Amino acid sequence: MVMDDDPKRIVVEQFGKKAREYVESRGHAQGLDLQRIIEWTHPEKNWKALDIATGGGHVARTLYPHVGLVIATDLTWNMLNAARDANMKAGAEDIIYLMADAENLSFLDETFDMVTCRIAPHHFADKGAFIRGASRVLKDGGIFIMIDNVVPGDRELGMIMNTFEKMRDRSHVECASVEDWKSMIIENSLDILREEAEKKMYSFREWVARTAESNEQIVQTENFIKGMPERALDYFQVRTDQNGIVSLKVDQWMVMARKNNSSQP
Repeated sequence: MVMDDDPKRIVVEQFGKKAREYVESRGHAQGLDLQRIIEWTHPEKNWKALDIATGGGHVARTLYPHVGLVIATDLTWNMLNAARDANMKAGAEDIIYLMADAENLSFLDETFDMVTCRIAPHHFADKGAFIRGASRVLKDGGIFIMIDNVVPGDRELGMIMNTFEKMRDRSHVECASVEDWKSMIIENSLDILREEAEKKMYSFREWVARTAESNEQIVQTENFIKGMPERALDYFQVRTDQNGIVSLKVDQWMVMARKNNSSQP
């Protein structure tokens, strides 16, 4: 499989071709974390919300009835179109869609009451720039919500996870650890208010089919996972039957933080 050193171009290609799959993906569309966003933040009707790397538009759609304005950004034009179509069918008609780089947001300082980003930061090459930008565009006292897959603290297991993620999805850059995310968040005037970690199960066939570009890629990914050390098979709770891998689980972390300008050095 040919690798590429331009992660943004790969993201645009990958999501451009697979936009509908991401809109319809059960893992993206049906996660309980969508409702937790509302339960944790108690958004208000006068809020302006920014959803970074909106993907299928699921967070934007969730926020829409609760806030005054939602701007949904993504690096990929086709992804924005697919998100808009799905959201309009669901009755969320007034969301604004904008092409934007999560690592270089083109908004003025202190514009938004709320900034969200869900199941996307593992595609970002410069995660620090993403957090700095999210903090910059938040008003003082504004709320930041991030949800993403994370690697375990064990270095070897983390390398294994990023390896099989990259095998099945060439737009994958790197899942960070909770510890690394916390450092970036705290360093950028964001006070962590609440966090939650959980195991997220993937149906293997659906998971690989959403991103794989060939059967060879699927076989390569499956063989790598089946050949992992026993402790990795246990950690990721790999389940198999006579036909191959049935499912696996990875760690997902959700965090809520508040912008606090007074915490700046």
